[in-house]
Amino acid sequence: MSDEQTKTEAESQKPAETAAPEAAPQSDAERDAAAVQALIAENAGLKDKALRTLAEMENLRRRTEKEVADAKVYGVTSFARDMLTFADNLRRALDNVPKDVMASDPALKTFVEGIELTERDFLSRLQRHGVRKLEPKGQKFDPNFHEALFEIPDESVPTGTVAQVVEDGFAIGERVLRPAKVGVARGGPKA
Repeated sequence: MSDEQTKTEAESQKPAETAAPEAAPQSDAERDAAAVQALIAENAGLKDKALRTLAEMENLRRRTEKEVADAKVYGVTSFARDMLTFADNLRRALDNVPKDVMASDPALKTFVEGIELTERDFLSRLQRHGVRKLEPKGQKFDPNFHEALFEIPDESVPTGTVAQVVEDGFAIGERVLRPAKVGVARGGPKA
């Protein structure tokens, strides 16, 4: 082979060599820019994830605080509901003592006064723990707090007014432990 042929072959191979570096991977600057873009996207994703987690934790903290507060207020609900029977029995005992016998027997009168004192003390202790007695007589009937047992014809009060309380109702916080059982007036002017 002549020198010219070798040069021609070398030149023909040269463009192939120059084409190869162009098809080769990106330059260092391009790789760095792509890596920076990937890191920025990853950073944005992690920031979004962290913010969502922070918001979720804040919501969880608020829910937990509310549940703890509700547990403090309403935690004695079952116990208080059971104790209402005791309060009812004290009231029934007092209501069933004949007034004429109590007036003639000083020992019985003292005994009844002791039971009345016990009832007042018991109700005040319930109240200290958030249980309050509903006083519906004379109020407008509210099905959330009252249970109507019967209607009483009475034109002197507006229709829908509680005219008689058969059984006292109690509430704890804003929740009803037991609705008051009442008789509702009808026949009077509209409330």
